[in-house]
Amino acid sequence: MPDAQNANTLIRPWDRFNRDLVAQVHPLDWQNPKPASRYNLVVIGAGTAGLVSAAGAAGLGAKVALVERHLMGGDCLNVGCVPSKALIGAARAAAAVRDAAEFGVHAEGVRVDFGQVMERMRRLRASIAPHDSASRFSALGIDVFIGEGRFVDAQTVAVAGEKLRFKKAVIATGARAAAPAIQGLDQVEYLTNETIFALTELPPRLAVIGAGPIGCELAQVFARFGAHVLLLEATHGILPREDPDASERVLKSMLRDGVKLLCCGKQLKLSKADGGRVRLSAESHGQSYDEVVDEVLVAAGRLPNVEGLGLEAAGVAYSKKGVQVNDRLQTTQPGIFAAGDICSPYQFTHAADFMARTVIRNALFFGRAKASALTIPWCTYTEPEIAHVGLNPRQADEQGIELDTFTRELSDVDRAVLDGRTNGLVRVHVRKGSDKIAGATVVAHNAGDLVGEITLAMTNGLGLKQIAASIHPYPTQAEAIRQVGDAFNRTRLTPFTKALFARLMAWRR
Repeated sequence: MPDAQNANTLIRPWDRFNRDLVAQVHPLDWQNPKPASRYNLVVIGAGTAGLVSAAGAAGLGAKVALVERHLMGGDCLNVGCVPSKALIGAARAAAAVRDAAEFGVHAEGVRVDFGQVMERMRRLRASIAPHDSASRFSALGIDVFIGEGRFVDAQTVAVAGEKLRFKKAVIATGARAAAPAIQGLDQVEYLTNETIFALTELPPRLAVIGAGPIGCELAQVFARFGAHVLLLEATHGILPREDPDASERVLKSMLRDGVKLLCCGKQLKLSKADGGRVRLSAESHGQSYDEVVDEVLVAAGRLPNVEGLGLEAAGVAYSKKGVQVNDRLQTTQPGIFAAGDICSPYQFTHAADFMARTVIRNALFFGRAKASALTIPWCTYTEPEIAHVGLNPRQADEQGIELDTFTRELSDVDRAVLDGRTNGLVRVHVRKGSDKIAGATVVAHNAGDLVGEITLAMTNGLGLKQIAASIHPYPTQAEAIRQVGDAFNRTRLTPFTKALFARLMAWRR
């Protein structure tokens, strides 16, 4: 039976919404089933990759066991995508009220009730939890085991005193927040993405260490809620994986929201301060800072969950970067596969989903599907959002691929102007001399939605000519994508071609 005390410490506060959540994803009265004599597939980890693997295989008639030691739904449901986007939605509402006067709408006496914001998040998270619940997956014909899963050998997993024998297995144990080597970090209390959603009071002063996607999203959110936010980053600027021009536009918005960036930070030190607070000292661009904050959020990388799985006993190779897999997502043990954050550089829910689909084809049906064939977009849900798919110019240069680049500023798109959302762009890279899309970056309020059209085109071999020929409703921000296609078409009208057309038109007059 699951441990009630352990479940209680995973999700806080222990209110009715979190009790409902735990009842779905870590039921305290759950009774593990009697194991089958042998399974087609045993899945360890019930995050996105594990759930998709288990449900997909069971739907195809396989006998499946699913093992989870903590919370079904994994990071995405419990401490990642779902709770963070609930807070982002609330922060956007706060910013909309703040900026309403620009539209001639005047709101007075508005305040953010942080306790109510967090309660709403917990309520919505609990309402989504049934999709990932133990009872739902059991109803799908899957044997759900709650407990620590560990390989005994290359064909057996032990869990809660039982042994599960399998033909194939999937490791989908995900990753967790990393603790970087910061002087004094081990001497203070700090938050990660796994604990920040347990807050019930807004910290007046918050330091965020790491200006990657998680750090930037939450720094902006808490600034919009009214906290004084310091964002510390060792390198220059924010979101180093993104197009520098795009990152700069997001930074401009974050600074407007009140986030204070200390980039190129050096000699960061943390120590205890009075009242349970934290003192931090750092240098940024030659200036020394000594600040006392109420909370510190560490958002500086993630570590794969490889410990305690008995990988050595199963003959599965791994490193500090995760489980080693080939392009078919097969580990060094041919009958064992891996999917999701445990083995992927793309640590996104949608990437885990499609990696799991690749595993199902390869593990159960002798498929030859390759993870490298997946076209994986990503999005950072700041305001504006920044989304990307495919190659960027640096990667293309490293691979010897020449590019042509076409950019449409949202300040030139009618709907963006009318909405007051001109801080953005659509930038598409094509292979030089063709309309074949190699990659793209979108900066917009809804960039995550817009990049889907470009991903669809790339996945199905459609180029900018086909996008330009596709009618988009007017006025929409998505017109910017079609207008990039128009920009490509204009390059086809060379001076020589234009001169020929002019002579033809003159002849036909």
